[in-house]
Parts: sequence; structure tokens; C-alpha cells
Amino acid sequence: MKKTIILSLWLAAFALQAWAQGNLPLRKLQMAEFAISRLYVDTVNENKLVESAIIEMLAQLDPHSTYNNAEEVKAMNEPLQGNFEGIGVQFQMIEDTLLVIQPVSGGPSEKVGILAGDRITAVNDTAIAGVKMGTDEIMSRLRGPKGSKVNLTIVRRGVKDPLAFTVKRDKIPIHSLDAAYMIQPRTGYIRINRFGATTPDEFGQALETLQGQGMKDLILDLQGNGGGYLNAAIDLANQFLGQRELIVYTEGRAEKRREFLAQGNGHLRTGRLVVLVDEYSASASEIVTGAIQDWDRGVIVGRRTFGKGLVQRPIDLPDGSMIRLTVARYYTPAGRCIQKPYDTSAKNGEDMLEQYHRDLLDRFNHGELMHADSIHFPDSLKYTTKRLGRTVYGGGGIMPDFFVPIDTTLYTDWHRNLVAKGVIIRSTTGYIEKHRQELKERYKDFKAFNRKFEIDDTFMADVKTLAEKEKIAFNEEQYVQSLPLVKTQLKALIARDLWDMNEYFQVMNTTDRTVQQALKVLNEGGYEQIMSRPVLKALPVE
Repeated sequence: MKKTIILSLWLAAFALQAWAQGNLPLRKLQMAEFAISRLYVDTVNENKLVESAIIEMLAQLDPHSTYNNAEEVKAMNEPLQGNFEGIGVQFQMIEDTLLVIQPVSGGPSEKVGILAGDRITAVNDTAIAGVKMGTDEIMSRLRGPKGSKVNLTIVRRGVKDPLAFTVKRDKIPIHSLDAAYMIQPRTGYIRINRFGATTPDEFGQALETLQGQGMKDLILDLQGNGGGYLNAAIDLANQFLGQRELIVYTEGRAEKRREFLAQGNGHLRTGRLVVLVDEYSASASEIVTGAIQDWDRGVIVGRRTFGKGLVQRPIDLPDGSMIRLTVARYYTPAGRCIQKPYDTSAKNGEDMLEQYHRDLLDRFNHGELMHADSIHFPDSLKYTTKRLGRTVYGGGGIMPDFFVPIDTTLYTDWHRNLVAKGVIIRSTTGYIEKHRQELKERYKDFKAFNRKFEIDDTFMADVKTLAEKEKIAFNEEQYVQSLPLVKTQLKALIARDLWDMNEYFQVMNTTDRTVQQALKVLNEGGYEQIMSRPVLKALPVE
């Protein structure tokens, strides 16, 4: 009784202090948390209560203000920071076994002699093969502080007994460039998968290499690039723009307008530039794309980008968790707001998020991903580019100059089942295991492989057999329809396993309609058409 009276008096005093300081909502929240933690009939998890309150508050604001606990923050930052600490292998889980696709060049696994095709069956005497251990748990066992050691048991094809290796963990780089190569004489191709801390350096090195090979024009592939660090986007846009040209500006209720300008010291300020985007290109990708389009520096090819233009400020909390709070919006040089609309009148945060993420499905259902004519912009969203005075539109995302419909001609239920049940991956890994040495002897380099290697009927018969084992019903019509795509994917994965991601995309790009459209724009006058007309809406090219 006495304890209850003391707490009641404390709460009353707390309320008076809240009134005195004039911040009633904050004090009200603090009082509620204090009362629950001290007076509630049962023991409560105070941390969980506070986390739930924070999550619910943020959910009322916008789709991108979020809360992440300490573990989530660490996992979220690793890909952007450009490295993690571990053993350095690319791997694939095949039938409950970890198969090494490639050891990272110069990494700790390669240094001790681990090879592509090896199967890791145990980590520190704990079996990880055949025990249905989750990928996250396996990765946690392989990763560890730089300098620490881990004992691995390896099964190698052609070697009777298991092999034992002790690997000293080290920092392992995470690359943000998937590919950089000469796609045709004078034209380079660079694909960026995210904007991380190492992106400017990676891009600069790739640019220097390609220019040394005679590159004058560039295809910059940002398809599927969900964004990352703002500074990386600024550095990349700076490669193409002139001194003091505006790249992007931010502005919010409590945030004054802040402008980011090009320094004019980039290494590709001349030459033709084509940027590839799709509905999954977001945030930093849209900043770069918007700046290039608004300054008429290049031509955009693909489909309307995602429309993620809210600026989050990270607020670190004492336990290592973080709030990412939206404080401003991104605007392109012409004044377009990149952010697509979202419904703040939704009943709750979950409804708002559901409506927001349903936008891509709505675009598909409305025909926007298939037909440029399905996209309509009101005149109120009309803006003018900085050099040529071309008409561009706001309203969320960046609309390309040349529209490329999503390719549905090669995709069937049979193919989707092959991918979903791992048949494509397992077919290539099984083939590589049997023929790796033979392939390396027959094809001395990737050029020879790309020119001569074909997926033959015997290979496809093995694919169909594996599909039957996975209870995927064979459909002759769908098989014929998807055959070109399946063969391309199989060849690309074999190229990746023998070489790297650069070679993978060289194969895949032969059937990528957006990449092929970019080449058409450069080779058949489409680029000059855009750059010579002062006012031009986004046009499809057949």
C-alpha cells in the first residue's frame, strides 16, 4: 500500500513537471511507460514494450521511417560499408550441403588451398551438412573477428578422404559493381548493384580500365539497384556533370534546402551516356538518373523507377539500435520530387505499408509495365530539362526517355518452378562438378567459352530429369517457349562458376531487352533523336 502511494505521488509530480515544461505528449508517453513497468500486475519486458511503441509511432508517419534493433543495424550496414569479416567464399546450399562456388581472390580460403567445387561439411567439428541447418546459422559459424581461426572439413571430388583446413578469418570485400566490360567497340558497360562506401573507387577503377580499352560511350546499368549511400550517388553523378551543376537538393519542414553540386572534375563528362533503370531502381539510383536526365547529359532507357525520395536521418540509440527518421525529400535539378505518393490517411501503419508496396503490382495490373501509353501524367507535373528544355514529368520516380516493356514472352510456369525449386542452380553445379577440369582445358579464356560453348540436348535432358524428381510437371509448349531463357541462364551460371559475375552478365545481357534496347539507341540514331529535339515526351522504341 505504501509503495503504491509513493508511486502515485511520483506520477503526480511527473505530470506537474510535464505541464511546467510544456511538452505534454512526451511526458504523457514517459508516464505511461513508467506506470506499466512499475504498477502492472505481471512482470513485463520493458525493452519489448518500448520497441513496440517506437515501431507503432514510426508506422504512422511514412513507409520509410523505421526502427532496427542492434543485430539488424549490423546486418544492414555490412553490404554498404563494403566488407565483413569471414573466410571469403562464394557458396551455394545444395541439398543441405555448402558448395563453394568460388573462393574470394586473395582471400583467406584461397590462401590455404580451398577450391571451387569443394563441399564444406563441418565447421569446428560441428556438422553443417545433412542436418538442415539454416543459411544464417551456417554464415554465423563461418564469420568471426579478423584474425580468429576456424577449422573446416572439406569433401573434394576425386579425393577419397575428407580434407582438414584451418582458415584465419580476415576482412572480405563486398563489391558493389557486378560487371564492367566492353559491350561493343567504343562502348563500355558497367552494372552497379548498390551504392556503398566503395562504389566511387570501384567505378573509378572500372572507368579507367574501360577507357584504356578505347571506351568513348557508356551504358550504366542501374536495374534493380535499390540505392544506398547518398555520398556514393553524388560521387557517381559528379563523373558525368560539369562544375557547379546541381545534382540533387533536399528540403523538409525542419530541414532547410541543401544543395549538392558537381565539382566538374569527373572523368566522363563527354561521350554518349545511356542509363538503364526499372521499377526496382530506387533512391540513390534515382538521384543519379534524375540528375543525368535533367541536365540532358544522357538518355534513360527502361521503365519508371520505384519512387523512393525520402531522406532518412539515422538516430543511434544507446543499445546499438537505430531509428531511421524521414526528415526531408529528394528533388532533382529541375525540381521534381522523386518520392511517389503514399496514403497517410490509411487506418494504420500496416495498411499504409501494404498500399505503398502494392504500387508495383498496381502498375502491372494497369498495364504500365507493358505499354508506355498506359502511363499518364497531368500537366501540373510537367518540368523542363536544364539544357535542351525537354519536357519531363514528376509524380514519383524517373520516367525513361525510351520505354522498354517488361519481358513476359520467355517466362512460363514451368520455368518459374525450375527456378523456385533450385533445378537451374543444381543442374549447373552438378555439371561443373563433373566437367570443371575438362571445361578449363577446352576453353582457355571466357571469350572462347562464350563463342563456342552451347547447352546441348544432353544437358537439357538432365535438367528435365531433375525437374521430374522435383515433381515439376513437364509441358512441351512451355518448354519450347522458355528454352532460350533456360539455356542462357545455365550458360551464364557456368560462366560465373568458372570465372566471375562479370562473365555471368556478359552472357545474360545477350537476352536482356533493356540492354539490347540501349545498344539500339546508340547504334540506330535514337540517342541523337532525343538530344536534338527540345521538347519530347518519353517514347517507346519498337
